[in-house]
Amino acid sequence: MTGPFDPITIDGIRIRNRFMRSATWDGTATDDGGVTDASVKIFEGVARGGVGLIVTGYAYVSEQGRPAAGHGQYGVSEDRHIGGLQRLVKAAHDHDAKIALQIAHAGIAVGPFRRGDLVALAPSRIEGLTSPHRALTSLEIEEIVSDFGAAAARARDAGFDAVQLHAAHGYLMSQFLSPPTNRRTDKWGGTAEGRRRFHVEVMRSIRRAVGEAYPIWMKLGLQDHSDGGLQLSEGLDALKVLTAEGLSAVEVSTGRVAGAARVGKPGDEERPYFRSDSAEAKRVVDIPIMLVGGIRSLSMAEDILGRGDADMISMCRPLIREPGLIARWQRGDTAPAKCISCLKCMGLPLRGEPLECAEERRLREEATGG
Repeated sequence: MTGPFDPITIDGIRIRNRFMRSATWDGTATDDGGVTDASVKIFEGVARGGVGLIVTGYAYVSEQGRPAAGHGQYGVSEDRHIGGLQRLVKAAHDHDAKIALQIAHAGIAVGPFRRGDLVALAPSRIEGLTSPHRALTSLEIEEIVSDFGAAAARARDAGFDAVQLHAAHGYLMSQFLSPPTNRRTDKWGGTAEGRRRFHVEVMRSIRRAVGEAYPIWMKLGLQDHSDGGLQLSEGLDALKVLTAEGLSAVEVSTGRVAGAARVGKPGDEERPYFRSDSAEAKRVVDIPIMLVGGIRSLSMAEDILGRGDADMISMCRPLIREPGLIARWQRGDTAPAKCISCLKCMGLPLRGEPLECAEERRLREEATGG
């Protein structure tokens, strides 16, 4: 039976255990997407804390695809970003963790970060959406496809063990796959095959840019969990097609809807939100499946792996509060994560502050009278 502390090898990369830090926006990058000392400190802490694999918070592949200008988001859109990104790789590798760079384009999902008179780009006009946006032209789509390839090459050159495409949480790749946000009638939409064409072409662009051996992974929303949105059957069909194109690992999450209603609240019983989707993915493809969302205890991780519902356990918020959680569990202190799922940590980068656990900050301030 597979256990949480058993190693796993993906694409020839030996990962020391089955735990990974899911991509997490940490708000520490410079205004032009560069890595800072604060960024390096976060990655060192998580790597030292025992996780086998770290995935960075998403790095934008082009300026137009950047949702959080001025809010500390990493960039991989230009060669000048490579030097800083190498520092993140070193921070992970120095402590025996592997690291993947997550790359993405926001599309319409610039949200509250929309800059000035920016008109967001989307697969098609979105019914009921009042914020300025327009449909991408075919030429613009092809340019973005090329941007992904160039970004992946920079990730390889920076020394990342793999690249992870962000095809979840309502960003551009989700928008292409989801029927409500892709109403195109050309080759980039119209049918299930058309809606997933962007994913296929992005993967082919990356393969041309990095060669046959470099690992391409993906965070994929297998369904939208909303009426009229992407359904699980179509998401699984897309996963099968992408696996045939060379996708070699997938982290299962949610699609166009960011899943706010599915995220645990303080005091909730532990509930891995996407476990059934992960189990379905395991049934249809023979690549490593990573499960994220709502996992708070070693016993739950053991159950998921032991039942074969996933191959790796991905966590975000528990590792914000306890970067050393995995090492603690491995030492024998198997108390559940201290994270109470309050989500307040995510509000800090929105205010221009580096990511940290808001509950730990509150306790620290109370102790010091701050």
